[in-house]
Amino acid sequence: MSSGKLTHLDDAGNAHMVDVSEKQVTTRIAVAAGRVSMLAETVQLIKSGMAKKGDVIATARIAGIMAAKRTHELVPLCHPLAISKITVDLEINEPDNAVDVTASVKVEGKTGVEMEALTAVSVACLTVYDMVKAVDRGIIISDVKLIEKQGGKSGHFKADTSS
Repeated sequence: MSSGKLTHLDDAGNAHMVDVSEKQVTTRIAVAAGRVSMLAETVQLIKSGMAKKGDVIATARIAGIMAAKRTHELVPLCHPLAISKITVDLEINEPDNAVDVTASVKVEGKTGVEMEALTAVSVACLTVYDMVKAVDRGIIISDVKLIEKQGGKSGHFKADTSS
């Protein structure tokens, strides 16, 4: 942890956008992950490519990429960023009856891209849900989390994934 002070609050406790003008431009990368759990039959429907709404994996990938680019419009105090790269990967996990989603976002900038990676994962998961909810109302979106962050003054963070 850093100083323990919330950076999005001023001295009076009012929310504000952090001034990053004095920060150094560095390569910043963030990786986030999440999971969409469902019935085995729903996993097979996605795998077959026969979902009524279309290709679930491709649509969720595009939705995640679009969401990362629009994070500053969705999360009030995020800065608009000139993102260099976004990848959103969706893997069908048959043993766990799930789709695992991972997003990686990269920027050369003065602020990190954790929120963009988390937004990409969240929207990709929501898109999977939306595309198959008609056949499976028990879908669960879970485990949305930051996996890794690189760059900036606070340095490198890697989540403990041993559990």
